[in-house]
Amino acid sequence: MALTTTVDISIATKHTKPLDLNTTPVSELPFTERIKLATGTGAGKADRVWFDSRTVNASTNDDLDLVGSLLDAFGDTFSPVRLKVLALRNTSPSQVLTVGAAAADPWEAFLGATGTMIIRPGATVILVAGEADATAYVCAAADTDKLRVANGAGGSATYDIVLIGVSA
Repeated sequence: MALTTTVDISIATKHTKPLDLNTTPVSELPFTERIKLATGTGAGKADRVWFDSRTVNASTNDDLDLVGSLLDAFGDTFSPVRLKVLALRNTSPSQVLTVGAAAADPWEAFLGATGTMIIRPGATVILVAGEADATAYVCAAADTDKLRVANGAGGSATYDIVLIGVSA
C-alpha cells in the first residue's frame, strides 16, 4: 500500500494602525510550511496512518497504545516505530483536554515522561517532523508508547486525532 502525505500550515496576519496625516503603517507576516512525505520509512517518508474521532467521558482518560493496539482504516495493526505527524483537535465546545503523561509506558518523545499539554475547547495541536528528519518521534512497544488524553470534570469531550508514522 502506498501512502503520500502533505501537511500544510499557513498563518497570515496583517496589522495596521492609522496615524496622523493619513499614514497607516502595516506589519504583515506570511508564515507557511509545507511538509511532503512520500511512501517509505526514511527521511521525508511515512508508511502508516491511523485516525479517529473519539469520546472521553468526564473525569476519565483515553490511553492510546500507539504501537500494536490501534487498527487502521483497512483493519491492519498500526505499529509505528516513529511518528512523523500527530494532529489533535479538541472538538468539544466546553471541555478542556490534557494530553501526555500516561500512568504506564508514557510516550516520551514529545512531552517527556511526565509532561502534559492543555488543549482548550476548539483548539488544534499539530506536531510534524521535518522532511529531513529520519528519526522523528520514537515509539517503543510496551516501553514508551502510551499517549493519554484526559478529560477533567464536567461533561464528555470529543476529539479528532491523526497519527502518521513509519514501520521501520
